[in-house]
Amino acid sequence: MLLSGAPSPWLLRWRQALRPGATALDLACGSGRHLRHLAAAGMQVTGVDRDAAALEPLRELAEIIVADVEAGPWPLAERRFDLVLVTNYLWRPLLPRIAAAVAPGGWLIYETFADGQQTIGRPARAEFLLRPGELLEACRGLRVLGYEDGYEEQAVNPRFVQRVAAVREQAEPGVYQRYVLG
Repeated sequence: MLLSGAPSPWLLRWRQALRPGATALDLACGSGRHLRHLAAAGMQVTGVDRDAAALEPLRELAEIIVADVEAGPWPLAERRFDLVLVTNYLWRPLLPRIAAAVAPGGWLIYETFADGQQTIGRPARAEFLLRPGELLEACRGLRVLGYEDGYEEQAVNPRFVQRVAAVREQAEPGVYQRYVLG
């Protein structure tokens, strides 16, 4: 059961991605449910959202960028992060930028609503719901460690969800990286 304000169980499952001192991007961070958790884990967090009022209390915890990433330019230029986190947000034109923001050895943890959600509640518009396999396609070039696509009945608010945990492998040839599965 997901409690309001608690970090996503999907994020918590991949706790090895939360390394003290590592950089993290919380995209569309809203009021900071996950940003607070990442900062408490000792990460150097950047939060991006368009709601300046929601972001104001987070300024002491993280680098805060107020930006409408749907209507304006990508505010992070070519920056890379050890962890890129996206929850309950989908803007398809950004999917390549989101994946590109993952540094070598870094993680992408992404979860949002999927096709089927329209049969039980909001969001119900197709532009806000991932199509089957769409998140996997967005992770091309990353190594997918975990992926789920289906109905989550155990949540406070049951929902259709798609989620992925993926890493950008180090560029060193011949070096085997061990990833512990959640």
